[in-house]
Amino acid sequence: MNKKLTAPEITTFLSQTALLVQAGITPFSAMEILLSDTGSTDGQALIQEIIATCKEGEPFYEALRRTEAFPEYCIQLIKLGEQSGNLDDCLTSLAAYYEKEENIKENIKNAITYPLIMIIMMFLVIFVLMTKVLPIFNQVFSELGSEMTGIAGSLLKLGETLNTYSGIGVFLLVALFILVYSSLTIPFMQEKALHLLARFPATKGFMQKFACQRFASGMSMTLRSGIDTFASLDMVAELVGNEDMEKKIAKCKEDLKKGDNLSDALVNSGIFNNMHSRMVTVGYRSGNIDVVLRKIADQYEKETDKKLQSIISVLEPTLVIILSVIVGLILLSVILPLMGIMSSIG
Repeated sequence: MNKKLTAPEITTFLSQTALLVQAGITPFSAMEILLSDTGSTDGQALIQEIIATCKEGEPFYEALRRTEAFPEYCIQLIKLGEQSGNLDDCLTSLAAYYEKEENIKENIKNAITYPLIMIIMMFLVIFVLMTKVLPIFNQVFSELGSEMTGIAGSLLKLGETLNTYSGIGVFLLVALFILVYSSLTIPFMQEKALHLLARFPATKGFMQKFACQRFASGMSMTLRSGIDTFASLDMVAELVGNEDMEKKIAKCKEDLKKGDNLSDALVNSGIFNNMHSRMVTVGYRSGNIDVVLRKIADQYEKETDKKLQSIISVLEPTLVIILSVIVGLILLSVILPLMGIMSSIG
């Protein structure tokens, strides 16, 4: 059993295969060509397994399914493309979809990484101040015949407590780092992190737009491949990774079964706003619904990118200001009383 391929790996495989198929090369021959150009051992083993299955007379999509390295909806679309004679278009659409998915995830990861690093550094700086710096000032106060009181005294006691249980603090910090790193690098954890962000009030609106982008992109890909509307909705429900969007898709299907047209079903279910729903109607009537949905997906992608950049532009200086204020208050709580003692001695 092969491990599941990542989105960049799937994109590379599909795009290279699409180029070869477009040139009139059969999928079997395309795999032999890719095998000679593949450097990694895992990649060669995967392609050899596909070639072996094709030699048995099985279709290309079945060879991909047996590797257990590709998502099921990817295989279903390739199956449809192979049976309809549009395999090259199907592979190209899938490659574009996975590339866009990876770009969005990469943008989200970059937007999360810096603030988390800043927050961790902020806790480290405060921890060092309370456990290492304040005790030094406390010795100075003791030598001057006084003691730290007020905020400084409270922070000193808190620092002593933290210092006593520093092992637990280090363990929690390491655990937090591992959790964050896993959420940014491991696909399964990435999906869990996205589910969490979809429920968090501050990021819920952004994640809804992200789900709309996934929906539009997925529908464009499936409809372009020749899949009917109901089957497309079923497949896209597996792609969006958002519980609210899945409920909206279910509502859309119910409205379609009742006889509503696609535009009204999208409006009533709350998937798209009125403007985007009307765009879908025009595209549906003109036979270019996949093109319209792709344009809608591009609009949502631009909106999410713009929103991410605005969040980063606000969050970065805000965290720096918060850190500066906290450090400044801690130091002032010590320095001002110390200056008062020194002036009275003088």
